[in-house]
Amino acid sequence: MDTKYIFITGGVASSLGKGIISASLGKLLQARGYRITIQKFDPYINIDPGTLNPYEHGECYVTADGQETDLDLGHYERFTGIETTRDNSVTTGRIYLSVIERERRGDYLGKTIQVVPHITDEIKRRILLNATKQPLDFVITEIGGTIGDIESQPFLEAIRQLRWELGPQRALNVHLTYVPYLAAAGELKTKPTQTSVKQLQGLGIQPEVLVLRTEHSLSDELRRKVAHFCNVDVEAVIQSQDLPSIYEVPVNMQRQGLDAICLRKMGISNAPRPELGPWLHFLELRHSAQSVIDIALVGKYDLQDAYKSILESLAHAGTYNNRKVRTHFINSEHLSADNADQRLADMAGIVICPGFGQRGIEGKIVAAEYGRTHDIPTLGICLGMQTMVIEFARNVLGLQDANSTEMDPQTHDNVIDLMKEQKSVTQMGGTMRLGAYDCELVRGSRTWQAYGEETLIKERHRHRYEFNNRYLREFEQGGMQCVGINPSADLVEIVELPAHRWYIGTQFHPEYSSTVLHPHPLFMSFVRACME
Repeated sequence: MDTKYIFITGGVASSLGKGIISASLGKLLQARGYRITIQKFDPYINIDPGTLNPYEHGECYVTADGQETDLDLGHYERFTGIETTRDNSVTTGRIYLSVIERERRGDYLGKTIQVVPHITDEIKRRILLNATKQPLDFVITEIGGTIGDIESQPFLEAIRQLRWELGPQRALNVHLTYVPYLAAAGELKTKPTQTSVKQLQGLGIQPEVLVLRTEHSLSDELRRKVAHFCNVDVEAVIQSQDLPSIYEVPVNMQRQGLDAICLRKMGISNAPRPELGPWLHFLELRHSAQSVIDIALVGKYDLQDAYKSILESLAHAGTYNNRKVRTHFINSEHLSADNADQRLADMAGIVICPGFGQRGIEGKIVAAEYGRTHDIPTLGICLGMQTMVIEFARNVLGLQDANSTEMDPQTHDNVIDLMKEQKSVTQMGGTMRLGAYDCELVRGSRTWQAYGEETLIKERHRHRYEFNNRYLREFEQGGMQCVGINPSADLVEIVELPAHRWYIGTQFHPEYSSTVLHPHPLFMSFVRACME
């Protein structure tokens, strides 16, 4: 069949969960046997979220082909298991940059460049692009922001045009809004939803399906009222009530027929029955797990979305190990040798988080030392791995001045440093290793065992500084083994302490590759070690 397009928009407020609804709908269509992909169009003018503050935007997710993206792409991959690419993440900045570069080349033959048609045409081209590269039955496109944002208007105009060009059988709008509860009145209020839909209609888009985010169950009478005022079928008014876990949302959406309604409205009446067996098994394991393990998350961003993929990876591994993982965020700025015992002694494991910059670095080094000297299972990711290296150099190898040149450009023992060819690059992101790279594992190492005795793996990176191979022999003689090497550049990717119960640092980000149905082997091994 021809590729069909589903657009997910949002109104009333941001952070209502458009990404989870997009991922859930994608999962349900995939469970019916359809080939799908999900893409995110963000209205901000940054080229990508790589330079955005995690406090404002949460974690920066990285695709296998090296694109820095919004964290929602992590949800897409974790729910569906598909591998997204740079074509699944588009910002206003990328749209305008593409149009401006074409104008500079003279591609427009002297025409005046305008938002309509040139910007909207580029948005439409990007929306349709994925289906030109692979056979797809459905493309789900999430539009960031909310209706009424001035930045979103070109995207909504592009959607309006595409819906007319493709026709009702190939294009559909699902609109997510919020139904607030006023405690003083004891009432749920639908006026914000009505206003949001009217704004959308004013832009020429009539939503076919409404998903109402709510903390309280919605009555049939309230749903009929919304349907009446918004020109939507009652059956197409779906409620998205708060649930204990985001992984229950696809089941809730299926129960209310979200996927069936979308298919019916796009002219598909003989759709295959959905197969959610493995997903339901995951939820069953999650509900049946009784024992709790406490894991410290040591980082400088006290915001859960800043470490979203790590949290979800720990949850996946905990579920398949019949455990509930309870994470305790420990701000590395406030962690010191004086309070480390108080903060870390009761933890079954420690994760030293990634990041950039000097702030909180000494606290991460304290966490690395505490995990090493107290034989607590410890996983260091990216900068976390680098702090393990720095701590070992200072306290075991006796290199008192050991540091990363990111933190101290004048250090005499630059155990972490820029590669020579990176030092002349100044453009943001230009010095980073981004995306999936090969890594050869040392046979017999604990990491090799965790990966099921594979010798060549491929993992995603997002970092600028590297282990300095000038110190390689000294580290290995001192007891820290370099058990993962990039074969093309001879860069150290993994370090571990064989004498320790479980002490592994990875230069890459294993959390980017963990999904609901395929938990990451390193997190599985780490959680098992924490259980012991």
